[in-house]
Amino acid sequence: MSNWIRFLAFFLCAAFTVAFGLGAIWAPWLIILALVFAALTLVGIRDVTQTSHAILRNYPVIGHLRFMLEHIRPEVRQYFVESDEDEVPFSREARAIVYQRAKNVEDKRPFGTKKSVNASGYQWLTHSIQPRKIEDKDFRVLIGGPACLKPYNASVYNISAMSFGALSANAISALNRGAKIGGFAHDTGEGGISRYHREGGGDLIFEIGTGYFGVRDEHGNFDPDLFAKVAADDQVKMIEIKLSQGAKPGQGGVLPASKITPEIAAARGVPMDRDCVSPSSHSAFSTPLEMMAFIKQLRDLSGGKPVGFKLCIGHRREFMCIVRAMLETDITPDFIVIDGKEGGTGAAPLEFANHMGMPLVEGLTFAHNTLRGVNLRDRIKLGASGKLIHAFDIARALALGADWVNSARGFMFSIGCIQAQACHTNHCPTGVATQDPVRQRALVVPDKAQRVANFHRNTMKALADMTGAAGMTHPSSFLPHHLMMREKDGVMITGHEVYPYMPEGFLLREDDDRFGYLSRWKRASSASFAPFDLGI
Repeated sequence: MSNWIRFLAFFLCAAFTVAFGLGAIWAPWLIILALVFAALTLVGIRDVTQTSHAILRNYPVIGHLRFMLEHIRPEVRQYFVESDEDEVPFSREARAIVYQRAKNVEDKRPFGTKKSVNASGYQWLTHSIQPRKIEDKDFRVLIGGPACLKPYNASVYNISAMSFGALSANAISALNRGAKIGGFAHDTGEGGISRYHREGGGDLIFEIGTGYFGVRDEHGNFDPDLFAKVAADDQVKMIEIKLSQGAKPGQGGVLPASKITPEIAAARGVPMDRDCVSPSSHSAFSTPLEMMAFIKQLRDLSGGKPVGFKLCIGHRREFMCIVRAMLETDITPDFIVIDGKEGGTGAAPLEFANHMGMPLVEGLTFAHNTLRGVNLRDRIKLGASGKLIHAFDIARALALGADWVNSARGFMFSIGCIQAQACHTNHCPTGVATQDPVRQRALVVPDKAQRVANFHRNTMKALADMTGAAGMTHPSSFLPHHLMMREKDGVMITGHEVYPYMPEGFLLREDDDRFGYLSRWKRASSASFAPFDLGI
């Protein structure tokens, strides 16, 4: 392209400025156009003299169109380009079912499935010739091991961890009030318990992260006395130690000082004049044995409430180190939540979001089978989280070893999230993930709280329908053989073939080394997370 054409828009702006300026002598209203083009001419002058953007130096004025179009590209793609089945990261079909169930409107689909049922990877559940009618759709699981004095009867579907600070005050209020209406639990995330959690009155799973927010001393270390005071609250039903999260395993978080409000500072127990940093690992323990002691300490300080931990599986041997420590100390968590790497309400570096951590299905089945291998599965309940928003997602997770599931983004959709993916910018257009008081004003708490409860209730109804269709009375009865998968054209396999339940006690007997469980178990130590050799 000739040089003069690249600068044509700039030259025309300058020419129109002069032309309309002279024309204003006879027609004064033309001064408005002259001022507009004068402003564009100044923009062009700035473009050709600045040194940051090559596009603007080569294409002054007109080059700004490129940045404008890039800015609205996600919205253009979402509304005009992507199909109902494109997962970026949730398909329009998946989001729509949440919106419909949250609003209590028709959620049925005409004309059959849009999915390619013959394509590799397609999955379905088997059904019975004698289906059951399930009246009680309030499915529950009792969480609490032998040392737990106050077990919690949890719903099989709860709100996953999202902190106040990551979410707005109105979002936290709506989620917690919805949990209160629907009788299910709300995980606080690692940001502490805010007044918006307390005002809602819903059951809380109090998450303790590496920053010990809400239960830390002035140096950022765990404060046992402060924890005992917080955990004594009747609203707190369980305590969850966060080891890692699916979006960015191995990394802590940073909340910039500019986003820390007085309320956030109070909930987290941090100052407002500096960034709020979550370390990448815990300071209260550094070995598997110390971790078991910490679990016991939390259970004692809380008066016997269920205590567990959450992690995204990484080095599988390290998880086995924790299990060895359970055997040696006879201290077991009441629950473990497996977070799949597909989880992602927290903003994460691209490489971490795409390539760090184990997906939920593999992580869940590994944890489930490891606990079976040492005869501890019946003492420890397993939760699962990671893109679980409708009944099939829940049923599949239960079939593969979970006792209950959590959802973050599903409940975000229920309060109005449109997947704008601006969570980390403070510019969330729906007021869900922002601390901007004007933006979050759009989220009307009473209305959205009811939608949270509606979404949960209607999802449980759909799960009951699927469970009944399979001839069962409770979704906990789903097993791997109820799950079918298309391997390739003309070939289908059962979930049991791909994700089998390993025999009880096989690791203790050392008699089954399928999938590499036993070789890792032999390299695991309760005294340290470090490997015996370079293998992991």
